[in-house]
Amino acid sequence: MTMSAELETTERTLAALDFPAIVDRLAARTATPMGEERVRALRPAAGRLAVRRAQAETTEARLLLDAGQPLPFEGARDIRAAVARAEKSGRLEAAELWAVASTARAAARLARHLRARREAAPALADRAETLGDHTALAAAIEAAVDADAALRDDASPDLARLRRQHRTLSARLRERLDSLARSPALAPFLQEPLVTLRGGRYVVPVKAEHRAQVPGVVHDTSSSGATVFIEPMAVVEVNNELRRLEALIREEEERILDELGARVRAEAAALRSTVEALGDFDLIAARARLSAEMDAVEPEGLDGDLVELRGARHPLLTGPVVPIDVRLGGEIRTLVITGPNTGGKTVSLKTVGLFALMAQCGLHVPARPGSRLPVFPQVFCDAGDEQGVAQSLSTFSSHMSHIVEMVRRARPGALVLLDELGAGTDPQEGAALAMAILQAFQERGCLTMATTHYSELKAFAHREPGMRNASVEFDADTLRPTYRLVIGLPGKSHAFAIAARLGLPEEILERARAHLSAESREVADLLEELAALRDELRRERDAAERARREADEQAAAARRRLEALERERDSLAREAREKAQALVRRARAEAEALVAEARRRLEEESAAEAAARAEAALAELRRRERALAEAPAAASAGDGRAAAGRVPEPGELVPGRTVYVRSLRLEGEVLAPPDAEDQVAVRVGVMRVHVPRSDLAVAPTDGAAAGSGGGGARGAGGRRPPAGHGGGGTHVQLAGAKAREIRPELDLHGLTVDEALPLVDKYLDDAYLAGLRTVRLVHGKGTGALRQAVRRFLATHRLVDSFRPGAADEGGPGTTVARLRD
Repeated sequence: MTMSAELETTERTLAALDFPAIVDRLAARTATPMGEERVRALRPAAGRLAVRRAQAETTEARLLLDAGQPLPFEGARDIRAAVARAEKSGRLEAAELWAVASTARAAARLARHLRARREAAPALADRAETLGDHTALAAAIEAAVDADAALRDDASPDLARLRRQHRTLSARLRERLDSLARSPALAPFLQEPLVTLRGGRYVVPVKAEHRAQVPGVVHDTSSSGATVFIEPMAVVEVNNELRRLEALIREEEERILDELGARVRAEAAALRSTVEALGDFDLIAARARLSAEMDAVEPEGLDGDLVELRGARHPLLTGPVVPIDVRLGGEIRTLVITGPNTGGKTVSLKTVGLFALMAQCGLHVPARPGSRLPVFPQVFCDAGDEQGVAQSLSTFSSHMSHIVEMVRRARPGALVLLDELGAGTDPQEGAALAMAILQAFQERGCLTMATTHYSELKAFAHREPGMRNASVEFDADTLRPTYRLVIGLPGKSHAFAIAARLGLPEEILERARAHLSAESREVADLLEELAALRDELRRERDAAERARREADEQAAAARRRLEALERERDSLAREAREKAQALVRRARAEAEALVAEARRRLEEESAAEAAARAEAALAELRRRERALAEAPAAASAGDGRAAAGRVPEPGELVPGRTVYVRSLRLEGEVLAPPDAEDQVAVRVGVMRVHVPRSDLAVAPTDGAAAGSGGGGARGAGGRRPPAGHGGGGTHVQLAGAKAREIRPELDLHGLTVDEALPLVDKYLDDAYLAGLRTVRLVHGKGTGALRQAVRRFLATHRLVDSFRPGAADEGGPGTTVARLRD
C-alpha cells in the first residue's frame, strides 16, 4: 500500500531501532501472501495526511476486531500468476479457476462486511470501493468447477453426455473382463483373477509361460518378468471406443477451460486491482491484530511537533516492562539522558525512535491513551558498537562518520537519536565535540535525544536554552536500575556506591573522593539533595494518587448503591402498577356484570329507570377506577407507615374495620372476622379476598385518623356507600362534568399495547358519557403493533359503532377515528 512519500532515514537507523523485528512480528499476523508482501515492503511515510489515514484505518479495524467482527479473508488466494497467464491466452487449470472464484467471493464478502459497518468504520467502508465486483465471473466458474477443483459433469451438455457414455462403456468393459477372468478357459493362465489398467487400457495379468494361450495385445510386463499384462482381443474394440470417448472428453474439457480463461482475461486488470486491495486490507488487519496484542493506542498530535509518551513500553521487551514517560518538543528541543550503564538510557532512546517509525507506518504504539507523536520528515539514530573492520575504523571513527552524515542531511523537524555521544576518545575532547554537535542539531531545528556519561554535558544541558537533563533511576541499596526515566534531573554514575557495596575498602574510596574537584563534589551533593527531594515529592504524589483512587472508588460505590435503590424503587412501582391494573380489570368485570344485569331488567323496568341504573353503575365504575389508578402512588407513599403497623388482634377485626393488606400494599375493609384457619375476608376496592391475619396491619387512616383524611370517599364508620349511591350526582351532572373535561382525541404515543388498551376503554366510556359521537385515537405509525391492537379492540367494544383510518387532515395512518353508538 503506497503511503505517499517515504520518511527519510537510513538502513543503519532502521536496524539500530529494531524496525526489522517489528516487521517480522507484523508479517506473522497476515492472512494472505499479498498481505505479507505488503508488510515486507513497508516503510514509514512522511506525509501527515497519509499517516493520519493509515492510523484511522488501523483504529477502525481494531474496533471491529475488539467487537468480534474482524476483517474476513477466508478464500483469498494469490492469483496474480494465473491472471497473468490468462492475459497471454494461456490455459488455466480447473484448480486455478477455482482459486480465482474463491478470491472473487472473498473480496465480495469483505466489501459487504465493511459496507454493513460504515458507521463504525467509515474509512474502511470507503476503501472497500477498491474491491472489484467479480461475482458474475465467480458464478460462471462455480457452475463449471466443483469444490474439489475438478470440472463438473454438468459444465456443458456435451461433457455430461460424453462422461455418461464413458461410465457406461467402462462398466460394461469391466464386467466383460471380470467374466473372462473367472471363466474356466482363461482362469488357469492368470496370475490372479483381476482386471487392472495399463496405459489407460483395461488388461488382465497373465503368467508369462502361458502368454501364447491368451490372444491379445501385451501392454506391460512385471518387474520380475513373471507376469505380462494382456488386453484380450475380445475387448480391444471396446477399449478403442473408450479411448476415443476419453479424447472427446479432454477436448470438451479444454474448450470449457479456454472459455472460462477468456472470461478471466477480460477481467484481468480489475482482478489484479482486487488482489492488490486485498493485500492492503490484510496489512490493515495485521496492524489491528498487533495493536490488540500489544494493548497499543493510536498516537495523538500528528499535526504538532511535540513528543509526549505516557507509559511507553518498548514492544520487543519481554517479561515485566517498566513503562517510561517522555516529553520532548515545544521549548525543549534537546534531551540529554545520563545515568549508570544498563540503567535503561539506550532503551528509552530506542523506544522514542521505534515509536516514531511505527506511528508513521500506521501502527499503534504500546502506551497509555493521550500519548502524542508528530510526523517526522527524517529519523536518524546512531547507537550500538558498530566498529567497521573492513574500513579499519575505530569505534569512535565509525560513530563519527555516521554523525557527520546525519549533520549534513538533517533539516528542521528531524528526530535525531545519539547513544553515548562523544564516547571512544579523550573525555575532554569527546565532551566538547558532544556539546558542539548538540548545538548544531538544535540550530537546524531538530528534536534531539542523546545519552552520555560526561558530567560536562549535564551542566551544559542545564544552562543551554532549549535543552534539558534527564536521567534513569538507580537503586544504590540493591545496586539495580529501576529503569524509570526522570525528566529534568541529571543522573549519577553511582560508581562510588557500587564500589563500596562490592567491598572496596573505605580508605581507597576516601582517596578517590579527594581526587574529585570541589566543583564535582558540590555537583554530587546537589544531585543527592535533588534526588531526595524528588523521592519525597514522588511519595507525596503517590499518596495523593491513592487518596484520589479511594475517593473515586467510594464515589463509584455510592453511584452503584444509588442505582440499586433506583432499580428497587422502579421495581416496586412496577409491581404496584401491575397489581392496580389487575384490580382495575376485576372492577371492570364487576361493572360489566352490573351493566348486563341492568340491561336484563330493561324488559321489567321503564327505559328511563334502566338507563339511570346503567349510568349509575358506569359512574361507580369510573369512581372506583380513579381510586384504583391512584392506589399505587398512595400505596407507595404509605408503604413505610402501613407496613410498620402492628398485626391486629382477632377481636379488632370486626366488619367495617379498615386494615392495610401488606401483600397488596393497599387498604381494605374487613367483611368478616377471622375464621378457624385465621383467614380474614377483606374487600379491597371491588375485589373480595381472603388473606392470613398476619398479612394485615392496622391502617394508618383507621381510628382517629379516619375522621380527618379521605372522608369524602367513605360514609359514617368508614364504610363505603353502596354502588350507585356515592357522591356522583345525577346522570346530567356527570355528563356535564365529563363534557367539560373530555377531549375528542386520545394520544397513545410511547405506550405499550398493555398500557394503551385500558386507557382506550376508559376514554371511550368517558367520551360516551360526555355525549361525544366521534373520537380520534392517535397511536402513530411505528411497527403497526399498537395500531392493530387498538383496531381489534374497537371491533369488539360495546360502545363503538364503526371505525376507520384517519384522513390526511386527521393524522393519516397514524390515527384511527371511531364513531360511538347513539
